[in-house]
Amino acid sequence: MDESNSGSLLTFGGHLEVLRRLLFRILGVAAAIAVAVFCCKEWTFSMLLAPSECDFVTYRWVESALQWFVPGFRFEPFSVDLIATDLSSQFMTHITTSIYLGLLGASPYILFELFRFVSPALYDNERRYSVRIAVAIYVLFIVGVLMTYYVLFPISFRFLGTYSVAEKVHSTITLDSYISTFTTLTLLMGVVFQLPVIAFFLAKMGLVTAPMLARYRKHSFLIIMLVAAIITPPDLMTLVLVTVPLYMLYEVSIWIVGFVKTASSDSPK
Repeated sequence: MDESNSGSLLTFGGHLEVLRRLLFRILGVAAAIAVAVFCCKEWTFSMLLAPSECDFVTYRWVESALQWFVPGFRFEPFSVDLIATDLSSQFMTHITTSIYLGLLGASPYILFELFRFVSPALYDNERRYSVRIAVAIYVLFIVGVLMTYYVLFPISFRFLGTYSVAEKVHSTITLDSYISTFTTLTLLMGVVFQLPVIAFFLAKMGLVTAPMLARYRKHSFLIIMLVAAIITPPDLMTLVLVTVPLYMLYEVSIWIVGFVKTASSDSPK
């Protein structure tokens, strides 16, 4: 039975066959993007290593903004050396980075294929909700990734990479440490930025309400600070930069939960 048939007419084996083809298509697209990224080594690593430079675009933006109040303001230049300590570390880092960026680049297609797979089993109103939720998940994930790249990681790297307990002690950071910290922080921020989506599902299941979330604002703020302290490098500036947007997302979640409750009460029984 081919893929064009309705999902309700497919046998269990037919569903497995459709899923197998879907996984092969996803792997094929992700692999193609990963190969393209691997071949563009110079561009890829110039982009990934840019936050470690003292003239990174974020610093230029901040300088331009502060010069309105402090004419001639400039950040002090800094330099942190990146090293490779193992014979194969650069090559293996190149491969793993290409795979990571391949999956990230293929993520819109992955969402599209997953939606195609589950959509035959959904009602029309559920299908509309699914599209909106998928778009929201992707947009929030990308916002988390961009925030990490342009704000969190550059500031954290500058502080921790230049911090020294004595003049004779200099930091030399391994390439593995740099890339693993960058990718881990990026993925974690993309995940924690899904807070409004999680709140939406909890509200749909009747587990939370807007008054409940509003009542526990102080407790939630402490929990958000704890989560931010766990997922970020150990410096106060990064902790604040993560806590503030996450708490703003919590406030957005309160509005979303209230909207879900209102929409549910207004819908025909």
